[in-house]
Amino acid sequence: MADAAARRWRQPPSTRWPKRRNEPVSLEPAKARTLLFGVGLGPGDPDYMTIRARDIILRADRLVHFCKRGRRGNARVTADAIIAPDAAREIELAFPVTIEVPVEDEGYSLPIAAFYDESAALLAAEMEAGRTVAVLCDGDPFFYGSFMHLWRRLSPRFPTEVVPGVTGMAGAWTRANAPITWGDDILTVLPGTLPEAELTRRLVDTDAAVIMKLGRNLPKVRRALAAAGLVERAVYVERATMAEQVVTKLSDKGDDEAPYFSMVLVPGEGRRL
Repeated sequence: MADAAARRWRQPPSTRWPKRRNEPVSLEPAKARTLLFGVGLGPGDPDYMTIRARDIILRADRLVHFCKRGRRGNARVTADAIIAPDAAREIELAFPVTIEVPVEDEGYSLPIAAFYDESAALLAAEMEAGRTVAVLCDGDPFFYGSFMHLWRRLSPRFPTEVVPGVTGMAGAWTRANAPITWGDDILTVLPGTLPEAELTRRLVDTDAAVIMKLGRNLPKVRRALAAAGLVERAVYVERATMAEQVVTKLSDKGDDEAPYFSMVLVPGEGRRL
């Protein structure tokens, strides 16, 4: 039995893409061919990419990635492990603004909304021409992902599949060797962009926490953790699973610099058997 299973595993992937392997025969009318894929690539280490994500990346007509202007997007860098740059296949979506403008300002919201409208129109033209489009996503596409703004605009019009990915926070607590919830612990995921009083209130009211979107918000997050009495439990993780990974107790971090790919973990202390 083991030898038979091994032989099946070594068989080449199905060429019936984009249908799933081992998909049962359906008596329902054939569905429209999937044109839009939101592909979760995980936290950065390409070893955490799923087989489904790999198959789609290799076969899609167009590969799309978000990035800061003048830089390659992290998801596209992750995909370097399986595909070489190919200008004929790739579409780069460069944000008009990023962290230099507060998200609550019109100087951020208006240009970003226009950017998503224009990006959706660009990808719609590709799909109307019959081409498949794979949007490469950091972590999981439906977890604080930029892809969701395209999905909202395009999925009602085009057959869509979302491929889940390992979240950045899962990569962070694994590399930090920090089990995040025990027993009946309640986990709260917080964006560091929240007001300080709101951060403090929610930290006081939870057993375990993940605080994302640090950047310039790290000093505020420190103060909220201190007010909630959680600084000594807090772990700072930067670029989890990537070559430049940093893991340290927050109390040992001597500066307030934090890149986009960073977060603070507060592991729970619940029931242990």
